[in-house]
Amino acid sequence: MKVLIALRFYASGSFQNIIADTFNIDKSTVSRTIHSVSNALVRRAPKFIKFPSGHVIEENKVKFNAVANFPNVLGLIDGTHVRIIAPSQHEEQFVNRKGYHSIKVQVIVNADLQFINIVAKRPGSSHYSRVLKERRVFMQLKQSNYDGYLLGDSGYPCKTFLLTPYLYPQTRQEIRFNRSHKVTKCAIERTIGQWKRRFHCLHSEIRLSPAIKCKVIISCGVLHNIAKKNNIPLNEDDLDDDLDDDMEEVENGMAGNGFHIKKSVTELHF
Repeated sequence: MKVLIALRFYASGSFQNIIADTFNIDKSTVSRTIHSVSNALVRRAPKFIKFPSGHVIEENKVKFNAVANFPNVLGLIDGTHVRIIAPSQHEEQFVNRKGYHSIKVQVIVNADLQFINIVAKRPGSSHYSRVLKERRVFMQLKQSNYDGYLLGDSGYPCKTFLLTPYLYPQTRQEIRFNRSHKVTKCAIERTIGQWKRRFHCLHSEIRLSPAIKCKVIISCGVLHNIAKKNNIPLNEDDLDDDLDDDMEEVENGMAGNGFHIKKSVTELHF
């Protein structure tokens, strides 16, 4: 029953009193249940959200290379904002550049649209480069423990292990680099979009403290990976939802660079 209550909350994003009425229980029971199940999922997160190793890395590189001939890619890195209500402490730190309160979430995904790293603990005003530097994977990549690199947008610093697009491509080679980079990186926008459509609690301003909301975000990441691994499809109703704001930004940016996006990556034209 606890698992069902938590899943209903993650999937619907409903107010806790509505879920309480649905299950004919007290609202306080719903609150305790969400905390309990979220804590359990966070404790198990390292089992389901982990950076690949061994032959899995090589298989991942092959899959990424098949998308747009971009070789040696370990994963894709990007961020998104998850709305929260204005917290009682340090409220101004949670206001992002779009003007609403949020948790800044940084994710790294593999070629199967699964999360291999999630950071969900910084307020909305934080910069992605700062979030990146706080992670153990940053140090591992910096020390060249992995043979390959991540692909990120221009919001990240260009490193030997993290490749970003040319801001002002001049040569034919630079234009081809940017094209391949953008087409390959579309997979992370699809992942974030599917993730938020599957778990509507990531859309709404749920009345939870930032600390608990961060645990809910990680919990939804774990459940997303389980769903992808078991080929659980999205609900048809969810497929009609609006695209995530981050996807809209990518479309606008690509259109500005001479690209045209249609409904899927397979219909991308230059």
